[in-house]
Amino acid sequence: MSAVNLHKSPAIHNAMWPGIVGKGADSEPPIDLETMLNLTAEAEVDGIRFDGVDLFLSSPHTDIDSTDSDIKRVADSIAQRQLVVGSLVAPVWPPAGGGSAMGSQDEVKKFLTQVRKACAIGKKLRDIGIRRYGIVRIDSASGVADWASDPIGNTKRIAETFREACVIAEDYGERLAAEGEICWGGMHSWKRMVELLEMVNRPQTLGFQADMAHSLLYTLGYNAPEDRLLPENFDWSQQNVLMESLQTVTKALRPWTIDFHVAQNDGTVRGSGSHDKTGRHCQANDPNGRMDIVAVAGLWMRDESGVPTRAYEHICWDGCMFPNATMLMPDTWNNVLRTMIAVRNAHGWD
Repeated sequence: MSAVNLHKSPAIHNAMWPGIVGKGADSEPPIDLETMLNLTAEAEVDGIRFDGVDLFLSSPHTDIDSTDSDIKRVADSIAQRQLVVGSLVAPVWPPAGGGSAMGSQDEVKKFLTQVRKACAIGKKLRDIGIRRYGIVRIDSASGVADWASDPIGNTKRIAETFREACVIAEDYGERLAAEGEICWGGMHSWKRMVELLEMVNRPQTLGFQADMAHSLLYTLGYNAPEDRLLPENFDWSQQNVLMESLQTVTKALRPWTIDFHVAQNDGTVRGSGSHDKTGRHCQANDPNGRMDIVAVAGLWMRDESGVPTRAYEHICWDGCMFPNATMLMPDTWNNVLRTMIAVRNAHGWD
């Protein structure tokens, strides 16, 4: 199937963190940043290529404590491949040097320190000229079971920490996006995610990062059965019912969405390495994928009237926790790119 560009926007990015997330001593070895960049830059569908990448600010990719020369070296490496940088992931979790957003004073301090370092790197990349759009991604860095010990108090504490993070982001001219996943306390259901965003109440600085693989699980009520929208033992052939449930989720969270991940899910959860169980990302052409990717992307990218929201300047594919053998195959990224082009053609703008 040939591909053409029907729209110029949004830009199409590939995520670099699948080379790290879910990898490690008890899983597979990480895939280095240079390899991930090469795989992205070499993907091509009828002359169309990826426009950029989104980065994970953690070793062994881009260390959160990188020096100015380190950052310049990464920027040069990306620019040499005719790519740009978009969104950044702040390593706010305890294993990466951060701390729980609802934890002790010391834990919150560590969380905010990581946010500050990430925002500083974001500004440096903007000053270099390699980055002109994108957000800094955060989450609560807290488990659902710990959160459930005091839902009201813990959500309030997370909101307080996020408000402090907003002040930091504003100092650097950055915006933050909280990615809802079933593994993060206070963000593990679509209703709880809306509640938290409303409690923070800083829409100019803190928004939502939607990931199609994660938001699908919101409809199934993983870790929040009281908020499930689809019945148990759901018949996946009922695509109209699935779309109705996803419309409920997107209607609630779309007004907050400032960063968007295109992805596929087979309706199950998966954990790998040190990463807790969360949305199982599938290949773009996985026969077990539960979603019509282009149709579901439209629920996020268009408003209630069907008009593109233009709420973000790029969209990113997230292939988190793909096996290394899959990630190292060029066809994987050509198929992803073809899917992303189809999404932009259906819901993009000029």
